[in-house]
Amino acid sequence: MKTITSTLTATIIAGAMACSASVQAAEDVVIVYDASGSMWGQIDGVSKVEIAREVMGDLITKWPDDTNLGLVAYGHRRKGDCSDIETLIAPAPLDKSGFIQTINNIRPNGKTPISASLQHAADLMSYRDSQATIVLISDGLETCHADPCALSAELAKQGVKLTTHVVGFDLETEAHANLSCIAENAGGLFVPANNAAELHDALAQVQSAVAAPPPEVDIFGPEQVETGATFDVSWSTPVNERDFINLVPVGADKDSLENYIRTENKTEGRLTAPGEPGLYELRYVLEAGKKTLASTPVEVVRAETSVSGPEKVTVGATFDVSWSTPVNDKDFINLVPVGAGEGSLGNYIRTKNKMEGSLTAPGEPGLYELRYMLEAGRKTLASSPVEVVSAEIEISGPDIARAQTDVDVTWSGTVNTRDFIVLVPFGADEGSLGTYIRAKNKTEGRLEAPDEPGLYELRYVLEVGRKTLATAPLEVVSADTPLNGSVDLVVPSKASKGEVITIEWAGTADSSDQRMSLARKDQPDFSWISVQSVAEEKVMELIMPDEAGIYEIRFLDVAGRKLLDRKAIEVE
Repeated sequence: MKTITSTLTATIIAGAMACSASVQAAEDVVIVYDASGSMWGQIDGVSKVEIAREVMGDLITKWPDDTNLGLVAYGHRRKGDCSDIETLIAPAPLDKSGFIQTINNIRPNGKTPISASLQHAADLMSYRDSQATIVLISDGLETCHADPCALSAELAKQGVKLTTHVVGFDLETEAHANLSCIAENAGGLFVPANNAAELHDALAQVQSAVAAPPPEVDIFGPEQVETGATFDVSWSTPVNERDFINLVPVGADKDSLENYIRTENKTEGRLTAPGEPGLYELRYVLEAGKKTLASTPVEVVRAETSVSGPEKVTVGATFDVSWSTPVNDKDFINLVPVGAGEGSLGNYIRTKNKMEGSLTAPGEPGLYELRYMLEAGRKTLASSPVEVVSAEIEISGPDIARAQTDVDVTWSGTVNTRDFIVLVPFGADEGSLGTYIRAKNKTEGRLEAPDEPGLYELRYVLEVGRKTLATAPLEVVSADTPLNGSVDLVVPSKASKGEVITIEWAGTADSSDQRMSLARKDQPDFSWISVQSVAEEKVMELIMPDEAGIYEIRFLDVAGRKLLDRKAIEVE
């Protein structure tokens, strides 16, 4: 829709005629004439109805003879009647004198049923089957509890090529929007006029628009494209920079807008084919009224592509994949569980302009599949099975370490260079990251023991899903705890409730009172649940408590008040 402010200059008349090139020519034209009581209002001492008669008479004498022109009036017979709408002249070759006489005989009287009058005029011209143009002349707003804006939009959708121009005569400025929307929805002009000269100018502009030839528009594209592929389109000079270049299935509604670009000030652009094969068409669609001016067929065919990768990969591992030439550089190479729904995204990369790349396996073993998936509609074009298997990883470190000292850690191999070597409290939640280093391409590293004594564990944790693959216990003792390496106490890491376990040691101390104690982890060094004196044999049996928990076996020099060695044991 174009809104034109009248200034009674030849320049504006010329501009209006140029703008009219975007409006479709009509074979049938109906003028909807406002004969409501407000038309008796005066402008500069002359009633609006007299002004309208004089201007319309002058205009009709200059109207092309070959126009099929009709006249519908409302509000001219009865007061307060919203159904007072009458076809005074059916669309037919113009009888100028008879048309002028009919206008002169109209006597304003009633209400302003704009919506019903537009519907009446559209039906009069069989707008669903043929091209039609309505010219509405009104000095007021709808007074019959209807919405002409909504109706005009619906008429434009249903009509073959229905255009509506609106002349707002002697309207308050704030009322313009309530009438201009009618023209906007139906691809016509809205021209305000506030006096006789401006009304004449406004009607002349509308007459020029009605008589204008339809714009010549062509659109071009390939006869065939692959699903999801980006392709070039071109068109002749755009009618309006806000018009659409649209790709829709053949037979889609005329107002369908699915896959489109704006014309802007260009004559070429690119669209992306949909993910479903079939017959489609390119359309040049006007912004005004969503009218299709030109179209050309395009067949969308299924793209032939492939994707491949290893038959088996380790959980969390990075692996190579390859695919045939990409359909679209925004497509996906995707790894999902077998049976995942169409369009699901797991671990993925974009194809870009490449034919190979790498993905990371998930942290859970199972059957998966690689998929080549279009960006358009998330459609899968090709797939390949991949089994994700568990990783065999071991991690080790010292059994005991003093607080805030370095702890040397080793592991059997690296699944992913971004994996973690972690030190966390014993029993910490899966995926917890306490103190850690990255595995990189190494098999050894160093962590710092925390400052809080207690039972901890070393973990090898995958970057993917923070999945723990291996653990090793580590007891952290206070920084001043004596650790005598010559004792070398050997204790199993776990035992059952009430189980008799065997412990061994390699060395002793020069002390008259050496004992082996069983204590709760939180008991002081020289408190215990049970204790036995150490004999010459460097082996001993101990009975585990009946209650589950973390306990300690301690080698004590009672005479010298020294803790020579300690090992944690978990009773389950």
